[in-house]
Amino acid sequence: MTPAALPGPALLFCPADRPDRYAKALAAADGVILDLEDGVGPDGKDAARAALAATDLDPARVIVRVNATGTAEHAADMAALRGTGYRLIMLPKSESRAQLDGLGGDWRVTALCETPLGIVNAAEIAAAPNVIALMWGAEDLIAAMHGRSSRLPGGQYRDVALHARSAVLLAAAARGRPAIDAVYVNIPDLDGLAAEAEDAAASGFALKACVHPSQVPVVRRAFRADEAQVAWARRVLDAAAAGGAGGEGAGGAVKVDGQMIDAPLIRQAEAILASLR
Repeated sequence: MTPAALPGPALLFCPADRPDRYAKALAAADGVILDLEDGVGPDGKDAARAALAATDLDPARVIVRVNATGTAEHAADMAALRGTGYRLIMLPKSESRAQLDGLGGDWRVTALCETPLGIVNAAEIAAAPNVIALMWGAEDLIAAMHGRSSRLPGGQYRDVALHARSAVLLAAAARGRPAIDAVYVNIPDLDGLAAEAEDAAASGFALKACVHPSQVPVVRRAFRADEAQVAWARRVLDAAAAGGAGGEGAGGAVKVDGQMIDAPLIRQAEAILASLR
């Protein structure tokens, strides 16, 4: 489990108007995001809410993405959810602390920052008491800026998307919240997904969202440290323990593999071993 008891590291989106897929999605991933927003067309919203309310899934492993605040669909979503056991919600297009405060304290909210204002206000959004995680989104962000693509021809994010990604990660970390990395929409490109997920895990993201079951094992592998990383981490912690007992480097820093290791690198080693749990 990740911080704040979110299921992870692999979350899988599932359209809420496809109840036939609910259980399959939950079985394939660590947690499922049942999507009442972009994953459901205007004519399917009522049926999606009814299907969600009629389905009994583990509420600890289900996040419901509702529609954005200020819309009639949002009000209908929240009314439908009050009659269920689902209390983990994702708020798309989160842009202000006031939006989160307006939801009340009954909900545990993943704030999805995916507009220019949401990125700029990520720090204040993360401070809302009911926010337990932050996620960022590239495609809505670029669309809101009248851009053409979030990625370069080689598949890497453009600088503005990388800035948004970093801003949300830092805002979440500053408040002790886990951050969720955005989806990788090129489903067949599992190598590209692996590289992006490995970077997310190394940078401090706690989870990554998926749009297809085939992406789940790739994300899980990326967030689990490899053998070389684990061996390094164990050497670091062993050396730190010996140094603290009066060995070489006693006093705060130790030498491992020719590298001077101090407190920040020791914490990184601890994070690597924590990924095995």
